[in-house]
This record gives sequence, C-alpha cells and structure tokens, in this order.
Amino acid sequence: MARLSRRATSLVLAALVAAACGGATRAPERPSASAPGEVSSNVVFSDYAGTQACAPCHADRVASWLRSPMHNMTRDADGADVRAPFDGTTFTFKGDTAKLETIGGARFVTVSSKKLGSAKYRVTRVIGGHYREDFAGIAEGGGDEVVLPVSWVFATQSLRYKGYSVMVKERVGLRAGPVWNQTCIFCHNTPPYLSTVLGAIAGPAAKAYQGEVVDPLLPKEKRAAFEVTDDAALSRALEGELSRIGVKRKSPSALDAVTATRRAFRREHLVEVGIGCEACHLGSAEHVRDPKKLPTFEPKSAFLTVRLPPPANEAKGALRAARINRICARCHQVLFSGYEPTWEGGSRHGVAGGSHINSGEARDMLLGACTSKLSCVECHEPHADGATAALQRLGAAQQDALCTRCHERYAAADALRAHAHHDPAGEGARCLSCHMPKKNLSLDGGMTRYHRIGSPTDPPRVLLDRPVECALCHADRSVESLVSTMEAWWKRAYDREALRKLYGDLEQPVALATADRGKPHEQAVAFHLLGASRSKAAIPALARHLTHPYPLVRGYAKRALDAIAGAPVPVDIDADEAEIEAQTRRWLAAPH
Repeated sequence: MARLSRRATSLVLAALVAAACGGATRAPERPSASAPGEVSSNVVFSDYAGTQACAPCHADRVASWLRSPMHNMTRDADGADVRAPFDGTTFTFKGDTAKLETIGGARFVTVSSKKLGSAKYRVTRVIGGHYREDFAGIAEGGGDEVVLPVSWVFATQSLRYKGYSVMVKERVGLRAGPVWNQTCIFCHNTPPYLSTVLGAIAGPAAKAYQGEVVDPLLPKEKRAAFEVTDDAALSRALEGELSRIGVKRKSPSALDAVTATRRAFRREHLVEVGIGCEACHLGSAEHVRDPKKLPTFEPKSAFLTVRLPPPANEAKGALRAARINRICARCHQVLFSGYEPTWEGGSRHGVAGGSHINSGEARDMLLGACTSKLSCVECHEPHADGATAALQRLGAAQQDALCTRCHERYAAADALRAHAHHDPAGEGARCLSCHMPKKNLSLDGGMTRYHRIGSPTDPPRVLLDRPVECALCHADRSVESLVSTMEAWWKRAYDREALRKLYGDLEQPVALATADRGKPHEQAVAFHLLGASRSKAAIPALARHLTHPYPLVRGYAKRALDAIAGAPVPVDIDADEAEIEAQTRRWLAAPH
C-alpha cells in the first residue's frame, strides 16, 4: 500500500472525523496571517469549527478522543455501537414491562404498563457509555423525542429503571420520561457556549432550564460574575442565535432567549452530537483560520465578560486552574432538586454542601480549598479512552506528589507518618484516601471519590454528616472509638451531644448506627460498608431496607446482602412492595 503524505493522511482523518461527529461541523479554512494572541470570540455558533477541523493538526488527540466515552456521550442510534441487548430482552417493573428488540435494523423499546398506558418507541439516541447506556426515542405515532424508561448498566449487565441512579422516590409504573432536547441535550452534546449561560445572563427572573450554570449552587463568595459589556451587541447576538434555531425575535432579551431556547433548540442546532473538542476549548474557528490565534478556556466576546472570584484572579496559574474547573463544572455540577440534603449538613435549596452522587464532582471541587491550584485535568486525562486510568496506574508516591508539590512538608515518609498516623506506604496514608474519600454514590452502584477537598477532621464532616469519614476504612469501630482517636491524634475536640443526636448510642459500630438513623444518602454509604465487611450481623438491618422509598438506596441494601450471602439474594426489588417483603421473609427463613 502506498504511504500517504502527512497532508493526505490529515485530510483522510478529517473526513473520518466528520462522519463520526455529525452536527454542523465545518471544514478548516486556509490560515491567514495575524499577530499572535488568543481568539477574540468563542461563544456563538459562528465561532465554532467542529472536531473535524482539529484533526489535520491534532490527529492523535482527535483519534483518541473519538474513542472516549466522553465524546460518545450521545450517539445517533442508527449505526451506533450499542452494548444493551436489543434481542427481545424484557425488563419487568411492578408487573409492567419494557421489551428491547431489533426490527429491520432499527432498535425499538416497547413499554407496556397497566396503569400508565403502552407505546412502542423507535430508539433515536444512545446516551452515555462509560457506566451505562440510556436511550431516547419517538413513539410510533410521532411526537416529541423522549427519554425512555430503561438503562443498561455495564457493571451488573442488567436493565434498570432509568432515573434510579439518583435520589428519586418510588414510581408507580413504567413510562417514558422528559423530552430529550429540553433536558439532556446541552450537557451530553456540544452547543454554543452562549446558549448554555442564558440563565446566568438573564438573572433570577429566568425560569429553570438545562442551560443553568453552576454558580447559583455555590456560596456567594465563590460565584462568577456574568457581566454584559454591550447590551446592543448582546441583543444582536441573541437575535442571530434565535434565528438559527427558527425563532424570529426582534431585539430579544436574555430572558426571551431562555424561553425560546428551551422550546426550540434541537439536535440539528448543535455544533455536533456528543462532546466535541470545543465543548471544553470553546469556539475555535478563529484558531482554525489562523493558528497563531490560540483557543482559550476563557469565554470571550464583544458583549460578555465572565469574572471569576478570588483567588482565581490573583495569579496566572490559579486563573488557568480555575477556568478549567469551571469548564468541567458546566456539566459536572449535579445536585438533584428532588432531594434536599447534601454533605456537610447542607440543603439543596439552602446553603448547599457537596453533592452525594456522581456527576457533581466539578462543583464540589469549586467548593474546596484547592480549586485555584489544582485543576480537574491533573488527575483526569480528558483526551484518553479511560480518563482516570493514568492516575490509577501511578504508584502511591506519584499520586501523593499531586498534593505534596504544594504541601511540601508532607513529602517525606516520616512527616507523612506523623501527619496521617498510618504507615506511609499503606492506603491509610494516601492523600486521596482521607482528603477525597470514597463516599459518593457512583453510577455503577459502588462508591466514588468525594471531590470537595477537605479533611475528615473538619467539624462539619464530623458533626453534621454520617458516617464519620474514618469509618470508611474502619466501619466496625464505634463512634466513640473513632472520634476519641481523632481527638488524640489531631488535637481536636468534638461535641458529644451533637454526635448523640446523629448516632444515638456512641458505642454502636458507626456503619450500623448510620444504617439505622442516617439520611438516605448516608444510609447508602453505610450499606456499602456493611456489604464490604461481609458481616452476617448486618443482615437484619439490611433486609429491612429492601423496600426503602428511594430505589437507589434499596439497591445498595440489596448489593450488600448479595455480598454477605456470597450469591444474589432471591429478592426482586423491582416487584411490588408486598412481594418484596414476602420474598425477603422466605429468604431470611431459609438456611444460609
């Protein structure tokens, strides 16, 4: 085979990328001479070039990116590589069913519900691909593109009711969910930046929509300021963006644009389907025309300035880290509004602490102390197929070096031993183990790291949250034993009355006390710990929660029992409550 020239190879790759990307991508233009500097505008649709324009110069990065779960966060169903079994497999929920099948090369989900009605949907979108696959589709009779009520979970190789990976209450039956282009489209694809910040520009009068930014969920001192610098220029930009999505509006306000965007923005209005390069790097058409004009993580336009709070604006390195973290927080900011409690004893609609669940990591990072020195990409290689694989391959000392480059006094083994009170070579002395503990509920039913960097000895974490974080490794220890040790080692003092309000008897094992008295998200952590301990003494406590009102928490109880039993417990937690209770009684009565 003849060897292609570099230019020819780039063109071939660009064509392949174009086929993979979909959406309104555009071919690169010939560079023009210009002075070095950053692009001047990167927020409206015309500022974007699409991933295919990056391939001629960044072939390896683009090729790796196209394989990544992040890029493939949304795929058009036709031609997509799908792992879920569309072979007649049927999911049953309280007597209702969802059947997945392939007919004439197309995928269908048929939902049959005694209470909520039945319909057959042609699958149009596959959403996700790291932990699970979700689906959107259109009913045979037509209508909106809606989110379908089943997910395929990779860890368990099974179907689950869509939405039960978050804190929602029990539902009465199977039915399709919200409209896809009004709920999922912005975070799982690449829209222009301006479309995603209309609510921040419009202010408090704007109704909730999928383009909300993270800042209302942050303390005031950590919020960015979205400052309109030219009202007329903003109005012209909004007029152009609305016209592009089919809405004719003369001199629209940001408030007008929120309503119109929610109603009219569709798949064809995206820069591209899935997460493209410019979802993070922002519009780069100017860079494509002139490579001397460099992309920037800072939103730039003639009408809008986004000012970050201190200390991000105090040093160049701090500003870069803060801007990267803000880019990630545009989507990784989840605090589900249907569930009030957060970590640190906070409330979703009050002073919100950290999120308890996967997908809030970047917002949690902004809450912590390291956000101006440490960016998400220090640990997560965004262009790689496995974003955290590189971090996981590092040795203990190399992982700790991410922290000790600033906290130099803990770099030496003796200093680390004195600080952590654990063997410097062991897991108990790892920076991440204590300062980013695994206590958040992950999308695969396990635990993932809590990204609000802080200390397990911080009073809010000890006195407002259960379980005390040292219990994540020492679940069998009593509350009093752990707290007394913390006080002795780190010269702290904790109010025993406040602890008794949380746990009751302080001589109880922390995990069991949390399982009994905790908030639902705290109980899920306790169930996971009890399962990991394989303690048969925990079986009665876990069995009581197989009818927990939050199905997500119910799932943690079931998996814990499976782990203790050494095999799946024969209880269908998707059955009616009476049937779950009957199955549980039969299992408890049987020898095991």
